[in-house]
Amino acid sequence: MTFWEKVKTQLSDIGNLSGHIDTAAAEKSIRGNIYFKGANVWILAFSIVIASVGLNVNSIPVIIGAMLISPLMGPIFGIGLGLGINDTALLKASLKNLLVMMGISLIASFLYFLITPLSLSNPTELLARTNPTIYDVLIALFGGFAGIFELCRKEKGTVFSGVAIATALMPPLCTAGFGLADGNLGYFVGALYLFMINCIFIILATYITVKYMHFEKFEYKDARTAKKARRIISAVTLIVIIPSIWSAFVMIRENRFNENVAQFVEKSKNLSSCFIYDYEISHRDGNKVEIFITGEPLSATEKSNLLESAKEFGIDSDQIIINERNMSENPGEDEILKSIFERSDFEISKREDTIRSLEEQLQKLKDKDIPYIQITKEAVNQYPSVKELYIASGANVTVDGYSQKNGLLVIAKTAAPLTAEQKTRITDWLRIRTNTTEVTFYEFAAEKTQE
Repeated sequence: MTFWEKVKTQLSDIGNLSGHIDTAAAEKSIRGNIYFKGANVWILAFSIVIASVGLNVNSIPVIIGAMLISPLMGPIFGIGLGLGINDTALLKASLKNLLVMMGISLIASFLYFLITPLSLSNPTELLARTNPTIYDVLIALFGGFAGIFELCRKEKGTVFSGVAIATALMPPLCTAGFGLADGNLGYFVGALYLFMINCIFIILATYITVKYMHFEKFEYKDARTAKKARRIISAVTLIVIIPSIWSAFVMIRENRFNENVAQFVEKSKNLSSCFIYDYEISHRDGNKVEIFITGEPLSATEKSNLLESAKEFGIDSDQIIINERNMSENPGEDEILKSIFERSDFEISKREDTIRSLEEQLQKLKDKDIPYIQITKEAVNQYPSVKELYIASGANVTVDGYSQKNGLLVIAKTAAPLTAEQKTRITDWLRIRTNTTEVTFYEFAAEKTQE
């Protein structure tokens, strides 16, 4: 067996699921958890209220705790299983209980936000549940895979708790309840949209896994009933798959637009006599961005240049709304402060870059600085006849071709002439000591200067 065959065999053994899964037990578990009756109803209602409190006060640990105790995943896995094994009865029961679950959740969160005395001055956790992104799609899809694999595994672990947290089914329902209580249609629609995306992709992951693991298909005694069931299953499967593909495509496009806008604004933030202090992105009527500019009004040329610059980032001119505001128009205090801070941050950053550049240049000059006194002391210690040293750093230019070499010129005033060997040694030492390749050494006797 070759090396690559061994590697292939080992990888196959590592990823082999046989002996680790029990599809019959998984099916039994899913069928037993789709119904919302008795204690499950009250547990769901309590967990919804807890999650609503967490969203109300922006407490992530409280939201996570509510997700851990909520029995939300059962009907969703039931729909995926029903599609995978062609069981219309299971599919209908799961859909019915999913609607019951949604109704209970919306009513509980609606009542809480209707009577809560707590204010929502900065509802960041609520807002995060009204704008789905491509990351929500990926989390729901792979969270669904992790959940169904955990149900199929013989030795159960803690994966299911993590799936409940990651897929985050409860917070969107709570946010939708807040939207109803507050009369905010945007919150209600956005949160329900996120919830449906999570459900669809968990169902899709369950359906794919059930098919891959070859769950035992449901057999109908009557051929006509079986044919009707297959039609229903096919229709529901298409209803699940087509929106999931479309949602993923739309969100990828929106995410790319968001990144392009952020890069464009960062590059174009500071204009000649004005600057961009904020921007807002909207995906409701296509991808659009409104940029807010303060300072002197843009000229026609500057506006044209700005729109041309946006095209470099894949943003068309009809996707940009320019909102100019002069300082003389008395903008709000918050906007003025934001504008000042934006400009100040830019100026500080610019000055820091300049200081850093000057410090680097200064350090380079210090590195090139020659320790004249120390070199003279060392030279005298090695060659006592040396009385003075003239050290200069400069350029040696040859007339023929006018080539230039930067180097060091050293002239020694000596009491007694140095031998040729001593001159060579001191030249080599100076090259090493000053880290300079080009060193020219001359010597003249002290007695000659006295004459």
